[in-house]
Amino acid sequence: MNAPDAIDALVRLCPPPADPPPAVDWARAERALGTALPADYKRLVETYGDGVFDETVWLLVPDSAHGDCDLRARKAERDEDLDYLWEAGEAKPAALLEAGARVLPWASEEGTGAFLYWLARPGQHPDEWTVLYNEGRGPLWEHHPMGCVAFLLAVLTGTAETAYFGHLHEVLKPAEHRFETADHTLGASRD
Repeated sequence: MNAPDAIDALVRLCPPPADPPPAVDWARAERALGTALPADYKRLVETYGDGVFDETVWLLVPDSAHGDCDLRARKAERDEDLDYLWEAGEAKPAALLEAGARVLPWASEEGTGAFLYWLARPGQHPDEWTVLYNEGRGPLWEHHPMGCVAFLLAVLTGTAETAYFGHLHEVLKPAEHRFETADHTLGASRD
């Protein structure tokens, strides 16, 4: 499924907030991160903003007023944590053994310490980045050869081939998928 079709299907499955999220200055965000970002992610953020899908998948957004949802803050934190683990001897996932390959987080899983990352390989356009899932409190990684919106849609519909999110569809089996903004969920408001 191409990116525009995936975001349209996601919107039909899980309605976005009635009020549009705050606009993101993409040029500023990309300068701060030192990289361009995938178009499907930008559309996802412009549609939903920061918040959580089905009380499980937290979307990270540039310049979020909520530290746990701020893409740049979480990237810095994850970079530091992963560097520490790899220097301490934890094995890198095979996908990161290629010179110049790196990860950039785009979402986290509620209550588990797990993160969803883009796998950014040298010479790849951001729209070609695929998804890596790290269980968070362990060394296991899972690669998904698709973009972030397609993966999120697969998780919510229970079609993702994953050892980690299979429980989401089995346990929740929501009659209706929900997205809750970070402001609503965390009880905070933007100034």
